Amino acid sequence: MSLSAAVSAQQGLVQRLLDGVAEIGADPPGITREAFGQGENQAQKLIAAAGAALGMSISTDAAANLSLRWAAKEARQKPVLIGSHLDSVVQGGNFDGAAGVIAGIGAVAALQAAGIKPRRDIEVLALRCEEAVWFGLGLIGSRALLARLPGGALELRHARSGLTLAESIDACGGDSSRLWQGTPLRDPASIGAYLEVHIEQAPQLIEAGAPMAVCLANPGNLRHPFIRIAGEEAHTGLPHRFRHDAALAGADLSLELEKLWLAEEAEGRPMAVTIGRFHTPNDRHSLTSVSGSFEMSLDLRAYAADHLVALEAQLGAAVARVAARRGVRIELGTRSAAAPGLMDPALITGLGAAAARLNLPGVQLNSPGSHDANNFAASGVPTGMLLVRNQNGSHNPHEAMETPDLMAAIGVLAQWLAAGEAA
Repeated sequence: MSLSAAVSAQQGLVQRLLDGVAEIGADPPGITREAFGQGENQAQKLIAAAGAALGMSISTDAAANLSLRWAAKEARQKPVLIGSHLDSVVQGGNFDGAAGVIAGIGAVAALQAAGIKPRRDIEVLALRCEEAVWFGLGLIGSRALLARLPGGALELRHARSGLTLAESIDACGGDSSRLWQGTPLRDPASIGAYLEVHIEQAPQLIEAGAPMAVCLANPGNLRHPFIRIAGEEAHTGLPHRFRHDAALAGADLSLELEKLWLAEEAEGRPMAVTIGRFHTPNDRHSLTSVSGSFEMSLDLRAYAADHLVALEAQLGAAVARVAARRGVRIELGTRSAAAPGLMDPALITGLGAAAARLNLPGVQLNSPGSHDANNFAASGVPTGMLLVRNQNGSHNPHEAMETPDLMAAIGVLAQWLAAGEAA
């Protein structure tokens, strides 16, 4: 059987797995697969069973990441890892993360059906807790794997269960004591390449009319999930000159950051600002009171490390200006960061060549999202990504990836593996 025919033959398997994780995560109107909870755990079991049916060996590491390994008879090269995640945001879509794990299964199944034997081990990874919603910190599985967890991360508490990250990992069969040591679970130098397939999170491929693209880079991010602004409560009739309005200070800071965003993009420096939480405290807000306190979150992202450093300095300056103008105190609170993920030039070329062999458009794009690939790239692992067309973005119930588009990406992945990584 030709490789192209073998890929096409896996569409039924791929669709069954997509439907399976959707059923596990069903939470109308969307999908919820809670990290270190029932949804992520059941999805791991589904993926593990699919890997076992292909003769892959199944294991979990100290962070409770799942690995499915297709072993070469005589592995003379470093392994190729194909990974993504199975958790979701609350009432998000079905495809963010899960499509990438399933793509790895589909590619291995296609190679086997075509009679291609691996020259080196090929592993499919289901990495834990990529979404930051659960602990206020994202990319946890890959951070743990590569010793990139920030200080205090194992003591963060789960948004639903209240368990610490360490307790959550242990409850899912991991070994948090290993993570306290701060050493990698896998030596980055022992990994030949990391590949990730992910739905595109902007309408760029809809605009281009292409089913998939080769990714050039993922942004890094700087996050402050719990910004607190302290002013003074007052009667709504208080004249402006006497006010220390925390809510208006929050609005001021948000608009200052949008001005920064527009100015940076006008200068050809792509970035993004997201204010996800934006509210007065539920137990204090009132129609007839000036708010003395306000809470918000901030996600800043950019494609170069030095740009993120410069943006952080400008954030500090904006905070100082707003605090002085409004007569309030602004505490940025907990900080987390993820390094930008620049894709490996050789992998960009190789994946592009694989797409050309399938007569697919040679689209190359930056991803607007940070992914587990960022941590592999930042750790020195040659890293590549494929983006799959997906209408309506992600992190919402309306993700609209079409299975044939995912099959196109699986075809490119299988072609690359067959051409350079298998014999």
